[in-house]
Amino acid sequence: MTLFSFQQKFYSSRRFIFAVSLLLLAVLVSACGTEKAPTNAGAPSSSTEETTPETAVPEAAKFKTVSTVKGDIEIPVHPKRIVAEEYLGSLIALDVIPVGSPGVTIENYYFKEALAGVADTGVYGEPSAENIISLSPDLIITANGDSYEQLRKIAPTIVIPYGELKNVHAELTYFGDLFGKEDVAKSWLAEYDRRIAEAKAKVDKAIPAGATFSIMEYSDKTTWVYGDNFGRGGQPIYQSLGRKPPVDVADEIMKKQWAEIPSETLSKYAGDYIILTSNDRTLEYFQNDPIWGNLPAVKNGHIYIWPEERSWYFDPIAVLAQSEELTEWLVNQGK
Repeated sequence: MTLFSFQQKFYSSRRFIFAVSLLLLAVLVSACGTEKAPTNAGAPSSSTEETTPETAVPEAAKFKTVSTVKGDIEIPVHPKRIVAEEYLGSLIALDVIPVGSPGVTIENYYFKEALAGVADTGVYGEPSAENIISLSPDLIITANGDSYEQLRKIAPTIVIPYGELKNVHAELTYFGDLFGKEDVAKSWLAEYDRRIAEAKAKVDKAIPAGATFSIMEYSDKTTWVYGDNFGRGGQPIYQSLGRKPPVDVADEIMKKQWAEIPSETLSKYAGDYIILTSNDRTLEYFQNDPIWGNLPAVKNGHIYIWPEERSWYFDPIAVLAQSEELTEWLVNQGK
């Protein structure tokens, strides 16, 4: 039989169709069994690497639970779009730049250049929900619990009440842990401690150890006195430089942290040195005032007057800058 006649008989057979079908099916099954999952050509290969559910989850989709004054909440492990009403100094120190903050915070004297381009979220303490929603945040940080219910509907919100973080170390360590930047926080604090120790040594050399200090704020209607965790210079003077308030009012000041005082009790709260916040008064004004002018600190020129835009802040960056600023003034006072 010739090859041609054999082909004619074979192709004319119905059994050929069935045989071809079986052959195709076998090929398909074999291909499915040996097909490999697609790989990422740009990723490094390893003969021992295994794919796990954890490595398959994008970083942005991972969450962790954080305990807050409002209970446990879930936040992104690596938030990308943060709105921060407070604690900007710590965030900047950790190289975490928010997408939005209140206008007054963006204009912070000590770090406003680092916040160029950050959106304004409204009045401090009264955030604009519309402004914040437009930023599509994945995390909100605030010190104001009053706005929590409004903010939590927009994104996971952490409330850290004003004054809860007692000092620079507590604040930066907290946020270092929060953002997984513990090493960055430790490195920043090590340099901070070095510079503060240097500043303190200069002050201790220039100013008597027993000299007392008062942190005050003045307005036309009243005067306030502050402790070591309420801005106006309290952190750099009492915490960083280790100075003390007048003995008779020390416990009251440190416990309450702030108090409004009448003019007739001013001398009771006034130390040998006064750090005073005032936007529009000069040393000459206080020297000529019948009450202020009789205070030893004012008579001796031991009063440092600065505006609220420089004294109000007490984040890590501000405290370091304030400590060195006040050190320079005190060293000159001791000459």
